[in-house]
Amino acid sequence: MAFIKEQVEPEPPQIKEEQKEPEPPQIKVELEEPEPPQIKVELEETEPPQIEEEQERLCIGHDEDYLDLKPFSCQECDKSFSGKGNLKKHMRTHTGEKPFSCQECDKSFSDIFNLKTHMGTHIGEKRFSCKECDKRFSYKSYLKRHMQIHTGEKPFSCKECDKSFSTISSLKSHMRTHTGEKPFLCEQCDSSFSQKSSLKVHMRIHTGERPFLCEQCDLSFSQKSSLQVHMGTHTGEKPFSCKECDKSFSTISSLKTHMRTHTGEKPFLCEQCDSSFSQKSSLQVHMRIHTGERPFLCEQCDSSFSQKSSLQVHMGTHPGEKPFSCKECDKSFSLVSHLKAHMRTHTGEKPFLCKKCDKSFSRKCHLKSHIRTHTGEKPFTCKECDRSFSHAVSLRIHMRTHTGENGCGGLLVNFRN
Repeated sequence: MAFIKEQVEPEPPQIKEEQKEPEPPQIKVELEEPEPPQIKVELEETEPPQIEEEQERLCIGHDEDYLDLKPFSCQECDKSFSGKGNLKKHMRTHTGEKPFSCQECDKSFSDIFNLKTHMGTHIGEKRFSCKECDKRFSYKSYLKRHMQIHTGEKPFSCKECDKSFSTISSLKSHMRTHTGEKPFLCEQCDSSFSQKSSLKVHMRIHTGERPFLCEQCDLSFSQKSSLQVHMGTHTGEKPFSCKECDKSFSTISSLKTHMRTHTGEKPFLCEQCDSSFSQKSSLQVHMRIHTGERPFLCEQCDSSFSQKSSLQVHMGTHPGEKPFSCKECDKSFSLVSHLKAHMRTHTGEKPFLCKKCDKSFSRKCHLKSHIRTHTGEKPFTCKECDRSFSHAVSLRIHMRTHTGENGCGGLLVNFRN
């Protein structure tokens, strides 16, 4: 029995020492010292900075400086873009590529969004209705844009002037009036335009296209606005009235143009001289003085003119039809405008008033001629000498001093004296 106790007592202490001392310290060393420091170094120093940088790059809406980063540049012009896809889309303006074709007709487009918009003309479905009026739209974005007509909202403001716009595309188009940029070039002539729509309208001069047809008569027009003005001759409707006088107009654009006769505003400036105009069309006609352009050709002879009205007047020198007859006398005219001007000789109407004095005139050209007595302007210059005149007739009479012609039995002498 004593021998058995001696064998049992020494064994347990040996087992306890082996389990507690050698094994646990080895496990602690492996977990605490070698592995965790490696994991901490990799997570804290290497990975998080990369993730934060990527997040800053991707969160474009929260990083205003990134908006200025446009690394993709066009080799054809000086434009640059933030995305490669935007550059690819832009390049089609240079190549003329239109890869998105309509399966219903033969039209094709450079942008898939434009194709989707076009498809609405075939589907005819207009699911989005305006609650303010009875208009309907194929796309929700169109309805949203239309609603700004009712709300008057114009969230996009110009930083150069005090104008604001309902769409960002309208703001971009407006900005070109400040920068002078005209990126849309005509391939047929040297003309360039700030808006794509203006180039499209201009191209009809070369193609002769007149897509806007009057349903009341056989006339057609190259611009929708011209058709709208023409329709007023059939309906007689003139819903836009001037608050300064009793005149009314068939289109709001005509009213805006008319209002400049009251305000004296002339926003269209000539870059070649100091002239300014209340209408853009007047500036375009004026520019032909500098360019020498005479696009209106007479089909009966070799004459050409800078204005369509001048060609129409010239056509009266050729024998032709005069369908517009005066009911007061036996005269007839080739143009309705000439008949209207003639009718004032019977009615005595003189609607063209001089702002400098109390004189009035039956024709606008007579008012323009009279205005020169106030301004001292003498636009008619003699090519033989350096004299200039305020009236064309005065120049013609003066020219006889160079040609030797003595017209009307001494009229020249009396005029000069």
